[in-house]
Amino acid sequence: MNARLNLFESQVAAKFGRHLVAAGQVLAESTVPHATLNLVAVWREATVFTDAERAALELAEQGTRIADAADGVTDEVWANAAKHYDEEQLAALVCAIALINAFNRGNVMIRQPAGSYEPGRLH
Repeated sequence: MNARLNLFESQVAAKFGRHLVAAGQVLAESTVPHATLNLVAVWREATVFTDAERAALELAEQGTRIADAADGVTDEVWANAAKHYDEEQLAALVCAIALINAFNRGNVMIRQPAGSYEPGRLH
């Protein structure tokens, strides 16, 4: 499968991508543990996640699936995350979730094949 659009050849997309990468660097400098910012799927089935990581994953799941629920993230999920993370960390998590979604949604729209990104390409 080929992508519909080459993001690296488009001046607008490449510039936007560099800004997204820069936003990711801001998050990497936050106090949220790096392991938390890099968590992956199947978290409900896995037994290796801490309560704090589970709270972050549930926040990410509800924050990503806002089209499925009129109210978006529930008060219960937010309160659970707030038990484990301070306000700055919650801000970083919200931004990380939004950033991940920006990358994922863009890649879905152009049908970008997985695994084709070369590290450092947008720096």
